[in-house]
Amino acid sequence: MPAAIRSVQAPAAVVMVRPHRFTPNPETAADNAFQTAAAKEAAQAVADAAYREVTAAVEQLEAEGVRVHLFEDRGEHDTPDSVFPNNWFSTHPGGHVAIYPMHSPSRRRERRSDVIEMLKANYRVQDVIDYSGLEHDGLFLEGTGAMVLDHLARVAYTARSNRADPVALERFSTHFNFEPMLVDTADEAGRPIYHTNVLMCVATAFALVGFDMIPDERRAAEVRARLEESGREVIALTAGQIAEFAGNAIELSGRDGRVLALSQRACNSLSSQQKAVIERSARLVPLPVPTIEMAGGSVRCMIAGIHLSPRHG
Repeated sequence: MPAAIRSVQAPAAVVMVRPHRFTPNPETAADNAFQTAAAKEAAQAVADAAYREVTAAVEQLEAEGVRVHLFEDRGEHDTPDSVFPNNWFSTHPGGHVAIYPMHSPSRRRERRSDVIEMLKANYRVQDVIDYSGLEHDGLFLEGTGAMVLDHLARVAYTARSNRADPVALERFSTHFNFEPMLVDTADEAGRPIYHTNVLMCVATAFALVGFDMIPDERRAAEVRARLEESGREVIALTAGQIAEFAGNAIELSGRDGRVLALSQRACNSLSSQQKAVIERSARLVPLPVPTIEMAGGSVRCMIAGIHLSPRHG
């Protein structure tokens, strides 16, 4: 891939998990306002539809030249949210991997040694820092769901919630050399946004942010200023667009340049002007995932980016 196409922010390889028994997780519904309940009588149909959506999404990303490491979740361990691997681990330039403390007990079962072993076999991994022990102290930080990482300016944008504890955030930021930027958020009912990555997306040349959900106008202005300082064009998303998962997107490096992977629903909610700004530096790749979105997450949640150097030979 030409150097001009590569970006520290936009990985060229990802991990995804294909679920065989997908269902919206009742354990996470209490604090995830984006989640909808699945009809019990349609459980198998829901699981089958989710399986097909992941299969199609992987094929579409691979057609763009993104390397996808696909893992199967056959459902032996009751892991309804396994399709969202970005919450339990992240990878970082220089060969670093982090494993995270998860708020819901069912989500802790998603952590898989075979994923970490694959990373070690295919990429240069120097160390693995495991924060999962913080669960015993009631401290949680759900990976790149809880944090939206600016790998270029080294900022960890984080919406405070019971899935993003400031103590855990401080520990991660110290180890991985990020500046933590903690914000308080609220939806129209006054509830905190459960994961930062539904509120915002930071790409190489632009950022998508739902400023309406940051009640403190001064803090919202600081977030905007921090992004603009890094040279990005900031695209403000409405609360309605956030509800359509427009903030839950991820920039990736494809064969022919950078692409923005997002759901079809999210893409449909963007204005032509917003799309034009994005398409100056990244091509939109909409993925239809309506079944998976019932679980309260979308395309960004489904993709764990690999920011590691590949092993050659």
